[in-house]
Amino acid sequence: MDQRPVGVFDSGVGGLTAVRELRKLLPSENIIYFGDSSRVPYGGRSAEILLKYARQDVHFLRSFDIKAILVACGTVSTTCLPVLRQENDLPILGVVEPACRRAAAVTKNRRVGLIATAASVRSGAYERCIAAIDPAVEVIAKACPLFVPLVENGRYKLGDVVIETVAREYLEPLRQTGIDTLILGCTHYPLLTEVIGRVMGSGVTLINAGAEAARALQETLQSGDMLAAEQVGDATLYASDQPSDFGVMASRFLQEELKKPVLPVDIDRY
Repeated sequence: MDQRPVGVFDSGVGGLTAVRELRKLLPSENIIYFGDSSRVPYGGRSAEILLKYARQDVHFLRSFDIKAILVACGTVSTTCLPVLRQENDLPILGVVEPACRRAAAVTKNRRVGLIATAASVRSGAYERCIAAIDPAVEVIAKACPLFVPLVENGRYKLGDVVIETVAREYLEPLRQTGIDTLILGCTHYPLLTEVIGRVMGSGVTLINAGAEAARALQETLQSGDMLAAEQVGDATLYASDQPSDFGVMASRFLQEELKKPVLPVDIDRY
């Protein structure tokens, strides 16, 4: 048993969709979450800046003596994960490999779609990962840069003409390629499940990268005998800017009311 908390970070609130899954799977675990709201979004940043930010995020989380880190940011997972793992002596999991394993397992026609930030798509990480699992699977990727700001502004529900119009523009070309599986490669995107599903149709299986990463973390903790003793776990949220506004959005992403306020952190100190 290991009572130390688990650390989770993202560029903003999107990673809380992964935290929601973690709380379902591992209700005994204490979670420290950091949302880098002062520097969101990460999707358009250079690889050098992303690594700088990711190192600071990890350094902050490690100040809590955590036992593992879930990088709930698709952009950091695709660009920085190997370096972070090399530099740290604890399990660090991203959202890419678990999602790719699931997609390769469920696709029937070996045509998998990917939607993610521009940086994630540029990295080619999903294509490389799936090719290592099953070289016969073709990956068709599409950057969806407007999804994150729209979700964070509450434009994610069916019936919202703005998000539905943007979703059709992004997704209709993907649908026409004949994919039968679509990876939601950004942790903001699960809030768009109904909108995306409406465009893609019932014949396309949607893969929630954050949920798959949460299951991978559960397996890692179990195999390493690192699970917490049975208790009621807690989630403590930190943000680098406007924590009160962050808390409003956090309730939306967690789909529950927060029991305590989001705490501020000066991430430049780390």
